[in-house]
Amino acid sequence: MQGEQVPINRSWKDKRKLLLLLPLMLLCAFCFTSWLSYQVAYNSLKEQIETTHLPLTSDTVYSEIQQDLLRPIFISSLMAQDTFLRDWALEADPDAAPIIRYLSTIQQRYQTVTSFFVSASSSRYYHPDGVIKSLSIDDPDDAWFYRVSQLPPSQDYEINIDYDTADTSRTTVFVNYKVYDFNEKLIGVTGVGLSVDSVKKLIGHYQKNYQRSVYFIDPLGNLTLSDSGFTGPRNIKQRAGLAEQATLILSATEGRYSFNENGSQIYLNARYIPEFNWYLIVEQQDLPATAQLRQTLWINLFISLVVTLCSLIVANFTVGRYQRHLETLASTDKLTGMSNRQSFEGHLEQVIDIQHRANSPCSIIIFDIDHFKTVNDNYGHNVGDIALKQMSELTQKHIRQSDVICRWGGEEFIVLLPNCDALAALEVAEKIRLAVNHNELNINGHLITMTISCGIAQIKTHEVLASLLIDRADKAMYQAKQNGRNRSVIAE
Repeated sequence: MQGEQVPINRSWKDKRKLLLLLPLMLLCAFCFTSWLSYQVAYNSLKEQIETTHLPLTSDTVYSEIQQDLLRPIFISSLMAQDTFLRDWALEADPDAAPIIRYLSTIQQRYQTVTSFFVSASSSRYYHPDGVIKSLSIDDPDDAWFYRVSQLPPSQDYEINIDYDTADTSRTTVFVNYKVYDFNEKLIGVTGVGLSVDSVKKLIGHYQKNYQRSVYFIDPLGNLTLSDSGFTGPRNIKQRAGLAEQATLILSATEGRYSFNENGSQIYLNARYIPEFNWYLIVEQQDLPATAQLRQTLWINLFISLVVTLCSLIVANFTVGRYQRHLETLASTDKLTGMSNRQSFEGHLEQVIDIQHRANSPCSIIIFDIDHFKTVNDNYGHNVGDIALKQMSELTQKHIRQSDVICRWGGEEFIVLLPNCDALAALEVAEKIRLAVNHNELNINGHLITMTISCGIAQIKTHEVLASLLIDRADKAMYQAKQNGRNRSVIAE
């Protein structure tokens, strides 16, 4: 009776802990409601900043940089459609001199920082100064080219900020444009570079004179362009207070948001710029007079959130422990510790589906112990159970870590072998069979020698039901028994 009392008492204690956590969670909910009420008092201040100042700044910044950033896109598009460029790239062994002159002309005519072309066939980087290098997929500095090459067909170009390959001391906005031959096959990437100095000066002007932070992010939230004084995280999802709204910002074309950072209220205006596939972000900090009051409020809320988090962790640990225990009981054989029949059938269906989609072989081995009833009759069922345990341990030593062994029933076992054809499975079955045959089990002073009969079946191309695969392997196992036992047979 005492052995049963311990789990009951432990279960009661766990439940009591969970009940004690509920009031704390309700307290956190009350704190959150208080915070919402508090925000109502500042609606007038937020309305002025969010609806007037930040959108106006966003419009002004966009209009001033539009010409600087749209012009390189237009130039890159012209280069990608240029018949000369495509004809030259399609030559078997083109002379570098014409393309160098072409790029030099583009750079001089349009006053770009740089112009370039990378051939998809030779991976050479052509520049007005000559052939700069040959790109390598293993070089992190060349990752941009292979990323652009794999853009979806609907996306012809990419804008990114990087160091100029020809001048590593200069940071440049590159417009990388895909070049296709006349049959719509990718033959290279061309484009031009724009110095970000003028854009950074404009951003710095708003930062200094209006205490408004201006920067650009890509659709993943990564920082793409800012002034030199930007010190925040390189991704808005990593920024305290803003991470919760990152999904909303990146899923809308325009929006107004507010969040708390270091005790200060921050108002944010986001605007999607489709030409660059970037978001223009304008932020402004709240009035300094309200910072101290809000800081006190947020400290209290932070404490509540910490308590809630701790409560969730404890509850998750308690419930998770019982869940894992129940899952173990439901999915493993109590005697051998191997997968049981119920869990194995579901796993087998999933593996068969995966192997079909990957067009990879998959096989199973079914075996049972020959004349196992004699062991039970001569030595008793307890000795038979020990023999089954040692049989499963012995089998486990001769299969891969990715293979799965299941006690199918009684003295019958199944081994699932993903990425393994019938011949390879036959080798595994023979290793198991010989190991069993040559191994004497010393169980309570009794030396027992056992043999097994194995049936092997490989999944067929259009065989989607696990029952059909098991049935074929089972028939092969019975054929092995009819042929004299202690052998392995592959299903037809």
